[in-house]
Amino acid sequence: MLWKPIGARIAHPHEQTLSDIGEVVNTAIQNIPTIYSNVRVDKYVIMPNHLHMIIKLYSHGDDGGRLIIAPTISSIIRLLKSYVSKEIGFSIWQKSFHDHIIRNEQEYRDICDYIDQNPQKWQEDCYFTKSSDHS
Repeated sequence: MLWKPIGARIAHPHEQTLSDIGEVVNTAIQNIPTIYSNVRVDKYVIMPNHLHMIIKLYSHGDDGGRLIIAPTISSIIRLLKSYVSKEIGFSIWQKSFHDHIIRNEQEYRDICDYIDQNPQKWQEDCYFTKSSDHS
């Protein structure tokens, strides 16, 4: 659970607070650009049982005559999952993840809107389960 329960229920979006595990996930996401200088997390939201991120990869510069290549999304996510699992002492992750290449500005804006609005709609989300709702 990535959000703190309030009493016997999960916090609603307007009162949402990250749980201790959610805080570790938040730290891991914020550290991505410090680990990979050519990666930026443009936007993200941590939901009660999953997260959404827009990750930008950049190939840039040259390091003594060689191009600096961005890591793969898979390697970034693998490191994030590994860090969180080590910090909390167990894995909370499913084996895979869903990724999508954003191809234009309109799609980028639509996905940003989705991320912004997702906490208010989390009970309608495809990953929502009744077992994660204690209201």
